[in-house]
Amino acid sequence: MDDVFRKRADLERRPPRSNGRDVALFNLAAALRNRFMKGGKSGDLDEAISLLHNVLELRPSGHRDRSSSLRELALCLLDRYDSQGAVADLEEAVKLGRAALELCLPGRPDRAVSLHNLACNLRKSFRKHSRVYDLEEAIQLHRAALELRPPGHPDRSSSLHWLALCLLNRYDSRGSVADLEEAVKHGRAALQLCPPGHPDRAVSLYNLACNLRTRFQKHARTYDLREAIQLHRAALELRPPGHRDRSSSLHWLALCLSDRYGSQGAVADLEEAVTLRWEALEVHLPGHPHRAVSLYSLTCNLRTRFQKHARMYDLEEAIDLHRAALELWPPGHCDRSSSLHGLALCLSDRYDSQGAVADLEEAVILGHAALELCPPGHPRHDLSVNHLAVYIRKGFRKRTLMHDLKKPIGMRRAALELLPPGHPDRPSLLRSLVLCLLDRYDDQGVVGDLEEAITLGRAALALNPPSHPSRASSLHDLAQCLAKRFRHLPIAADLDEAIALEQEALQLLTPGNPCYGVSRRCLTTYLELKIGPQVAVASLSAPGVMRVDLNQTIRSFAFDTLKTLPTRLLHTYSGVLCNRDAQLSHFMSSSQHGQLLSACGTCAPDQQTKLIHDTISGYFQFVMFSHRWGSGEPLLRDVEGHSVYATSTDGGLKKLQAFCLRACQQNYLWAWSDTCCIDKDSSVELQEAIASMFTCEWFRRGWTLQELLAPRTVLFYTQNWSLYKNLTGSNHKTNAGVMEELEKVTGIESRFLTQFSPGTHDARSRLQWASSRCTTRPEDVAYSLFGIFNVHLPVLYGEGAENALGRLLTEIILQSGDVSVLDWVGEASPFHSCFPAHITSYRTLPLTLSPDTDEQSLRMVRWPLLAPALQKLYRLLTESPLPQLINRRLTLPCITHGVTEVQLKGEDPLAPSYKYKLRASGLKPLEITLPNKLEDAAMKQGALQVVRPWNSKLLNPSAELDVMTEKRLLSMLGRPFHALLLIQLLHNEYKRIASSTLIVAEPAELASARQSRVSTLNVV
Repeated sequence: MDDVFRKRADLERRPPRSNGRDVALFNLAAALRNRFMKGGKSGDLDEAISLLHNVLELRPSGHRDRSSSLRELALCLLDRYDSQGAVADLEEAVKLGRAALELCLPGRPDRAVSLHNLACNLRKSFRKHSRVYDLEEAIQLHRAALELRPPGHPDRSSSLHWLALCLLNRYDSRGSVADLEEAVKHGRAALQLCPPGHPDRAVSLYNLACNLRTRFQKHARTYDLREAIQLHRAALELRPPGHRDRSSSLHWLALCLSDRYGSQGAVADLEEAVTLRWEALEVHLPGHPHRAVSLYSLTCNLRTRFQKHARMYDLEEAIDLHRAALELWPPGHCDRSSSLHGLALCLSDRYDSQGAVADLEEAVILGHAALELCPPGHPRHDLSVNHLAVYIRKGFRKRTLMHDLKKPIGMRRAALELLPPGHPDRPSLLRSLVLCLLDRYDDQGVVGDLEEAITLGRAALALNPPSHPSRASSLHDLAQCLAKRFRHLPIAADLDEAIALEQEALQLLTPGNPCYGVSRRCLTTYLELKIGPQVAVASLSAPGVMRVDLNQTIRSFAFDTLKTLPTRLLHTYSGVLCNRDAQLSHFMSSSQHGQLLSACGTCAPDQQTKLIHDTISGYFQFVMFSHRWGSGEPLLRDVEGHSVYATSTDGGLKKLQAFCLRACQQNYLWAWSDTCCIDKDSSVELQEAIASMFTCEWFRRGWTLQELLAPRTVLFYTQNWSLYKNLTGSNHKTNAGVMEELEKVTGIESRFLTQFSPGTHDARSRLQWASSRCTTRPEDVAYSLFGIFNVHLPVLYGEGAENALGRLLTEIILQSGDVSVLDWVGEASPFHSCFPAHITSYRTLPLTLSPDTDEQSLRMVRWPLLAPALQKLYRLLTESPLPQLINRRLTLPCITHGVTEVQLKGEDPLAPSYKYKLRASGLKPLEITLPNKLEDAAMKQGALQVVRPWNSKLLNPSAELDVMTEKRLLSMLGRPFHALLLIQLLHNEYKRIASSTLIVAEPAELASARQSRVSTLNVV
């Protein structure tokens, strides 16, 4: 028998006009409201409101319980407003709250409750009508209630909580930082009054986290965001599945993680945000009032993930979900413009990726619809104008839509007039207008557009001070405008200013940023215009390329080629060391240059570029000296300004002279030696040399590995400069006998020796090649591999070999996601538990399988092809994120096997060596050898995990799992594999336990693959 049934029976025993009927009515109404709060049936709430109206009739003015009846009725009306949105209920609740407060004069024990309730009603009225006076009054009432609830009062935390909410609303409305700081202060005080186990702790955690996120958005202090994420996680734990407020915690935690991804770029945060969004959507089933918000929020994260990984299925799903959200926000809904805007953005992205004109056309239509819903004065008006203009400009630039730029230019001008000086959107709107004017100038040649673009570009730059993130873009835009005006009317001041602006932009950008390359190319173009002997203007009567233009083009090609070569080269004819200026001067005065000019004058224009490239590349071919350093090697200062042929023939100089002479005999004009062609006192030059080419020493030395691999042509000489084994021929890499010897000595397959390409592919093999080599400087063990992996990292001598190797391995994972670099044995590095302390840990050969392993694994199959379980597993594996290592935290996708039993089988403390037998779910028992004894905590069940690292590139993702792909997947899952042993730490992090031998795990049976657990772990 529920409480409503009992209270209804009690009311039936008290007919009209009997004593106590008002109490029975009130109690039944309270029971009905409680049942509504649990079950959400609107009929219960409607009946409660009707009963309370009857109670008020029985408790006229002057009745001692009238104030409590007014408060209870106001609460029920507010509940119905929250559920159904009827403004009349809200207005009546405010009116009743005022009446209740008037009856609770100062000194009455229930005055604090009446103050609190009326303040909450007024806050809701403010959120509905945006009337600031409602919020001001609510804050005053909450402060008054707080004074009546001193420290120790059971309801003080509630007053602190609601006052903080009101202050945050006022901050959002007026931007007063003092309100924000006070809101955070009260939020902390409320949380202190709600210790673990308190029924309001989850609410206090949640609200303080929201306040801290708002403060992060204001000040960009990462510790605020970090604390907000921690608090939201704690609140989420207190709101398990089924809790009515769980979806709110999921939503706000996802928001915070999205913020952190935007700030720090950790892909794990983005992936978790997407996961949380999906869970929130599952809570908000069709028909739920918050389903549209969940759909929209998820689409935003999916679009962000598409922008990161360029996976089309993320964008396709975002578009589908946007369309679903749009259906739930019909015309007239306050959020419809947001949905139109979001869908248009996704369609524009798909147009950029696939070029479907229909997508761009729909984006324009949706942009117009969003703009109609955001008239001048609307907070999103400027954004809507800007994005619609972008879509139209895209169609104009690609000539895919029949639009001209008159309308987007007019819209942007009108929007600018509505923006007051100092408005945060003014710089971006100015920039977009500048770009449109430049496009129209390029298309129609109206100088007035260019002049206006320059004026607006200067205005945009003035609004972006040196610390502003958009300053580099403004500098670049204005430089473009000035360069275009220089080409139209050659005024040197315009070109000089364009160069200065582009140089400043480059100082603000970092290599790797897409804008960096654009600015660099523009700067070199402007410099070429400046250093040219004259500005060549093509004549209508003289078609083709003028000679001065051609000369400038050749010079530019030569300079670009030299930038890919070492800074200094030895001129083998003269023996003089030449810097790039001298090298360029040699070419410009050479017969090859004269012949090139003549040939370009007679060949077709489309053949000139190839002819220039081939001539310059051939002229600057050079030979490299790979040798083992001895005593008395000549340094830069010993040969600079002198001919090596005219100096002493003692020691290393004699070797250098012989090398230059041999290069000259082989018809090479240029030569390079690591002894004298690098300024080793310049860390910048040393880093450039390491990054741009393969440099110095032999079979057991670190640097000579690059010199063995890099050139297609190699000749080996003995100490007396006779050819190795007196072999004839121009390239020892084409000699089968020499290649066989090299394979045995180096352990490198001949295909790599003859056709090597720098990069991060075959990373594990490349590390093994270097594992038996040594260097004089500890850090060079890693630096000598930068060229092999084609990575560009700073050279930081003094950091130690472990840090240098750790940075290299981090970059390999960041660029390729290759988990084979985790395949090592030995001591772990303090840089990261998944990295070795020494390069020698890669000497152990990777796991090899017999040819029939795949057939054996396939014969183990016991379920039908294309089974749903396998399809699900395939989707999880192909959609798993790529491994990433950021801030020394490895985000590792893997298949996990929980360790269920650990037995110590033997130990030798002197070695030290400890052998263990492990049992893990889904695997055959395996034995491992560790250099350190496991702690007691690790021996407990659930503490250890045996994992198979995974890279989604191992499978080629396709729309559907076909039979051939399934067989390949089954083959992979059935093989033995090299596993990692991880131990779980606090905060859901893991650490690798280093082993003395390879850990080879083998699936117990292939059928267990259906239960394979695909996870993404954070390893430190």
